[in-house]
Amino acid sequence: MSNIETFKSLLETGNDNALLRYSLGNEYFKTENFEQAIFHLEKAIELNRNYSAAWKLYAKALTENQQAAEAINAYENGIEIAERNGDMQIVKEMRVFLKRLKKN
Repeated sequence: MSNIETFKSLLETGNDNALLRYSLGNEYFKTENFEQAIFHLEKAIELNRNYSAAWKLYAKALTENQQAAEAINAYENGIEIAERNGDMQIVKEMRVFLKRLKKN
């Protein structure tokens, strides 16, 4: 059973939470299924608005899916949240990705 199948079966049993959605989004991102990654990462953020890592991966998935304006917005929101959380490494990474995205 693949990680995606495992996570989906957990979801089907009613274990819906931010970590599970993040994990599903991450697995879909790895397979370059960016639309599904975006869907699950949005759900992770809905379940936990302060999930810095989910914001970062969500913005990356949007970038890979050619949704630059949405990615810029996600990076900006994610940076604000990560700063509030004290997640300075994620702040630094998102600022670099945001800067690159705005150059294009």
